[in-house]
Amino acid sequence: MIIASNSKALAEHLDAFKQQGKRIGFVPTMGNLHDGHLALVDHAHRCCDAVVVSIFVNPKQFGPNEDLEAYPRTLEADLAQLAARGTALVFTPTADDIYPHGVNAHTTVSVPGLTNVLCGASRPGHFDGVSTVVCKLLCLVAPDVAVFGQKDLQQLLLITKMATDLAMPVRIIGAPTARADDGLALSSRNGYLSAQERTLAPQLFQTLSAIGSEITKGERNYVALCSEHSKVLSNAGFIVDYLEVRRCSDLTHASANDKHIGVFVAAKLGQTRLIDNIQLELTDAVAP
Repeated sequence: MIIASNSKALAEHLDAFKQQGKRIGFVPTMGNLHDGHLALVDHAHRCCDAVVVSIFVNPKQFGPNEDLEAYPRTLEADLAQLAARGTALVFTPTADDIYPHGVNAHTTVSVPGLTNVLCGASRPGHFDGVSTVVCKLLCLVAPDVAVFGQKDLQQLLLITKMATDLAMPVRIIGAPTARADDGLALSSRNGYLSAQERTLAPQLFQTLSAIGSEITKGERNYVALCSEHSKVLSNAGFIVDYLEVRRCSDLTHASANDKHIGVFVAAKLGQTRLIDNIQLELTDAVAP
């Protein structure tokens, strides 16, 4: 496995891959890898000849009161896991390499329409930071395929729109959310949970599943449905940021006649913010 610590070394090794005619898959990460990340790597392996993984804790997507400095950095363990997965190349740039003139002086890529709702409403500027770094990484790696998890469906939709709008020659693939046996979506932030909080955390997915079941049976009063379940989560100890049903095409509020919808949730347990979602394909729309 090759480790490229800067963009110059990355370009040299990628040139060799491309001269060999290899189809390149790319998985961008911030490190502290878990089975969810590794599932994305496996997904990329199934459709590509060589998989490139980036490990970069992106300062541009962290707000002033967020956990940039505390974000866990486990590079040695990450590299061992990626080597065991047959990863061809790992890109480990510094902030100076990605933002040579400084984070605040760097051109920002902003995707309209998808950045100011759900997590974007609570984390101003977050998705501009995500789209900017992903845009740069896609330009540097120039992969045939890039794989993102559906756990952060808002991010996946945003990256897909960005790549389409900018005519980027890459196929964006959304891989299914990896979950623990009890349903909790795998996330680096799960490590912040206390033992008691970890036992409560699966209620997020249980809530999404319950809402999904009611919608499948014909319930279309989404606001009332989410309000009811939000109260249950609050009573269990969650601080709910949002619990909403939205269209998957553009993240506007879902109506009774929309067929591809998502149920989205973000909530805190203690100091840990968790997100999750499920997608539903409704075959029979119900009149409002």
